Amino acid sequence: MLSKIVLGMASLRLMSGTIEIIAALIMLRLNQVDKALMVNSGLALVGPLVLLTTTTLGLVGIAEKLSFGRLLWVLAGVSCIFIGILKK
Repeated sequence: MLSKIVLGMASLRLMSGTIEIIAALIMLRLNQVDKALMVNSGLALVGPLVLLTTTTLGLVGIAEKLSFGRLLWVLAGVSCIFIGILKK
C-alpha cells in the first residue's frame, strides 16, 4: 500500500512534468521566440512552487521521525536552496 504522502508527492511531480511537456508543445506550436519566452517565463513559477509543496509534504511525512535539531537542519538546507534559486 502506498503512503498518501508519497502518492501526493509523486502526483505533484507528474503534474509538473505534464505542465512542462504541454508548455514545450505550445512553444513549438507558437513558433515565435518572443511568445515562447513568455511561456517559459510562466514556467518559472511552477518549478519553485512544486519544489516547495513536495518538500513540505515530505517534511510533514517525516516530522515525527526526526528530532527537532535534525528538522531544523533540513529546513536550513531547503532555505539555502531557495536563496540560491531566487538570488540574482
